[in-house]
Amino acid sequence: MARKATVKRTTKETDITVTLDLDGTGVSDISTGIGFLDHMLESFSKHSMIDVTVAAKGDLHIDGHHTTEDVGITMGEALAEALGDKAGITRFGDATIPLDESLSRSVVDISGRAHLEWRVAFTRDKVGDMDTELFKEWFAGLAGAAGLTLHVENFYGANNHHIIESCFKSFARALRKAVKMDARQTGVPSTKGKL
Repeated sequence: MARKATVKRTTKETDITVTLDLDGTGVSDISTGIGFLDHMLESFSKHSMIDVTVAAKGDLHIDGHHTTEDVGITMGEALAEALGDKAGITRFGDATIPLDESLSRSVVDISGRAHLEWRVAFTRDKVGDMDTELFKEWFAGLAGAAGLTLHVENFYGANNHHIIESCFKSFARALRKAVKMDARQTGVPSTKGKL
């Protein structure tokens, strides 16, 4: 059964289409109008092995907030749709990933209960043209729309680019584990019988 989804989100602020294939090879085609966000989403696709297509147009003449948050929300909606009833998935995943001097960890539970625990601090207001405060908005939008319990923590790092890239890569690797089909798992991995 194909675990793919395409979701379109249109508001007065953004027009976004996202396609995800959970059983892909890490191929991406990303266009958000925000260079650093494109770079992070390409990295996410590569390391999660999820094929990702994002076509986003937003009110970047104001700032990157609406576009960043809505891309996260739309990706989360596509993730939830591609997972279906979640039968047979591993459900949990974690990864600790370095990028040079930076070390970050992500832990994910495809629980149906949206929660983001964000323990990441920055020493600069921007990376490239992107406000560093917007990275939390992307993760929160995705976790909320997908129904993920997600913990992201940066242990240490000096370079803000490295810090955020290690966060995206650790999330990608954690999600890769969580969405993987478990041959030993029959039905939904929950004592409740539903996620």
